[in-house]
Amino acid sequence: MKKEHLMSVRFLLAAPEAAHVAFQPVAASVFTMSAGRLGATVAALVGLTGVVIGGRALRSAGRVGAGSRPSRAGLALVAGLFALAVGGLVVATSDSGIGTGNGRGVAFVALVVGLISMVLGGLALSRSRRTN
Repeated sequence: MKKEHLMSVRFLLAAPEAAHVAFQPVAASVFTMSAGRLGATVAALVGLTGVVIGGRALRSAGRVGAGSRPSRAGLALVAGLFALAVGGLVVATSDSGIGTGNGRGVAFVALVVGLISMVLGGLALSRSRRTN
């Protein structure tokens, strides 16, 4: 083999390793709004809204004649499902740990808040169907 061909083969074999070292993820600054941060924040806020709506629906579901609204309970279920889905997506696709700016910490909060929202919405929906 010629020396030029041998050199190009070595260069090609070393290129992926060099690219991996050169492009390591770095932590985002405090004021940078990455896609992961934005998605996780929106999911957490939607989940928190679902918790509030689910709590109000659960409170009014037990009252007779109060005009209980199963649609509120359904809205809390949908909000919780959205928070779980987007929070889970951000956790699954983030390539670094908590504190690196990828939104993983807020995504875990969105998962917990979404689960609470779904539980409250489900309880309110079951109570409203039982009393009607």
